[in-house]
Amino acid sequence: MDRDYDLIVAGAGAGGAVVAARVSEDPRIRVLLVESGPDYPNLEALPKDLRNVNHASFFDHDWRLRYRPSTTSRPDVPFPRGRVTGGSSAVNTAIALRGQPTDYDGWAALGNPLWSWERVLPAFRKLETDQDFDGPYHGKTGPIPIRRHTRGELVPYQAAFLDACAELGYPDAVDHNDPRSTGYAPHPMNKRGTLRISTAIAYLAPVRGRPNLTVLADSDVVRVLFEHGAASGVEVRSRDGRTARISAPHVVLAAGAIHTPPILVRSGIGPRDVLDRLGIAVTRELAGVGAHLQDHPAIGPTLVPREGVADWDQPVIQTTLRYTATGSHDVNDMQLEPLSFMHIPGGRLLMGLVACVFKSYSYGRLVFESAGPGAAPRIEMDYLSDERDYARIADGLRRAMELVQTRAISAVSAGVRRPTEEELASPEVLERWIRAHAATGAHPSCTARMGPVDDPTAVVDERGAVHGLRGLRIADASIMPRVPSANTNIPTIMVGERIGAWVREELAPA
Repeated sequence: MDRDYDLIVAGAGAGGAVVAARVSEDPRIRVLLVESGPDYPNLEALPKDLRNVNHASFFDHDWRLRYRPSTTSRPDVPFPRGRVTGGSSAVNTAIALRGQPTDYDGWAALGNPLWSWERVLPAFRKLETDQDFDGPYHGKTGPIPIRRHTRGELVPYQAAFLDACAELGYPDAVDHNDPRSTGYAPHPMNKRGTLRISTAIAYLAPVRGRPNLTVLADSDVVRVLFEHGAASGVEVRSRDGRTARISAPHVVLAAGAIHTPPILVRSGIGPRDVLDRLGIAVTRELAGVGAHLQDHPAIGPTLVPREGVADWDQPVIQTTLRYTATGSHDVNDMQLEPLSFMHIPGGRLLMGLVACVFKSYSYGRLVFESAGPGAAPRIEMDYLSDERDYARIADGLRRAMELVQTRAISAVSAGVRRPTEEELASPEVLERWIRAHAATGAHPSCTARMGPVDDPTAVVDERGAVHGLRGLRIADASIMPRVPSANTNIPTIMVGERIGAWVREELAPA
C-alpha cells in the first residue's frame, strides 16, 4: 500500500525536532513533523518572546495548563509548557545541563543498558558546540551552541551569589558539565547573546529546504492509527476543527511528558480501567501510561533588591550552586539558583534564591478525565510525598537562608520578604509553608517510562518502541525511567539524537 509518508513525528519540541532532522538526513525517507503550535521558519519571523532568552515565555506560546503541586497546596497553579515549533526549548531559560553519570547508569540498571553514561556521552557531545571547554566531555561541532557568562557579564545579584558561595566555603565548579565538578559557577546555556537557541533554530532551520521533510503546524495529533497491531498513521485536527488521516508505517510520539500520554490513551494504549472508563477500545493495555510523573520541586526565599540592583531587562538566571544535600548519598542532588527577578514582569520587583531538588524520589500522575481531542490531563505532582525530598528541600532552604545573610548578598539585598520570621521560628509552621508552596522546576518526565517487557511499569523498550506494538516509538522526556539531576532540555535533545539515529537506520531502504 502506498503511504503518504514513511515517518510521522508528533511534536516538534526538544525531542521531535531532533528526530525529524536526523531521520530526514536520508533523502529517501519521507518525514512529516506535526506541531500543535505555530511555526516560525526563520529568525526574521520569530516573535520577541521567543527571541529574548532573558525571560521565559509564559503566555504567547503556552498550553495554559494547570497543576496541583501537592495535596496541601493550591489545586490550580499555572504549569507553563511551550506550544510552538521548538516546544519548551523555545520558551525556557536555556540552561544546558546534562546531569550526573549516575543518572544514566541508574537508567541502565533498571534494564536499559543502552542508556548508561558511557553510551549517552557521545550523543551529548554530538549535539553541542561548547564554546568554553574542550576535551573528552565536550563537543565542538554540534548544532547547539553552549557557553557560560563571564564574570564581567554577570548582573549584580548573580555576581554576588557566586561571592556568597565562596564566602561560605563552597567549591568553585568552573564547568557544571564536567561530571567531576561540584559547587558554584556560571550556568552552561544554549544562547547566543540574548537569543535562545531552541531545537527549531538549531535543528529545523538549517534543514527546511529538504524536499523529504514537511512541517505541519497548528495541528494536533488526535490519535495513532493501527492495522493488525502495527502503526498505520495518525489522525490530526487543524485549528479550525477539521480532522484528517495521514498514513505512514512508522510514528514517533514526541509531544512531551504531559501530552504524549493523552495521545496514547486516545489511541487505546494505557491502563485498562482508564480506557474502559473513557469508552476507548483497547489497542494495548499498558498500566504505566501517565504514571510515575516526576519533576524537580523547588522553593526558596524572595528578596527585596537594593536600589539600582535589579530590573526586568536583566537575564533571569546566569549562575547556580550544585551540591550534595546533608546526609545524602546522591551526588549533586540539589541546586541553589539565584533569580534576578521573580516570575513575571509587571508585579513587584523581587529577587529569588530557589532551592531545587534535582534528585527527586516523589511520583505524581496524570489523570485522564476525557477522551476529547483537546482535553488536557489533570496534573497531580504530589511533590515531597517521599520524605527524602522533603528533607533535601528543607536543607536547601536552610542553606539558602545562610547565603542571603552573607556580606555579598546583603550588599545587593534589602532583606527577605518570605519566609517571614514567624514562619522560620517554628519548625511545624515552616514545614506547612514549605509543603504548601513548593512549586515546579518545569521538568516533567517519566510518564511513559522505558524498561524491559517484564517491567509492569514500562511503556517502551530501551529503543523507545512501545511494548507490544509495531511501528510506534516515543522520543521525549516521558520515556525517562527517572528524572535526571539536570534541567531536562539537553537530556531530551540527547534522547532525540539517539532515537533519531535508530529510526533512520531502521527505515533506510535496502
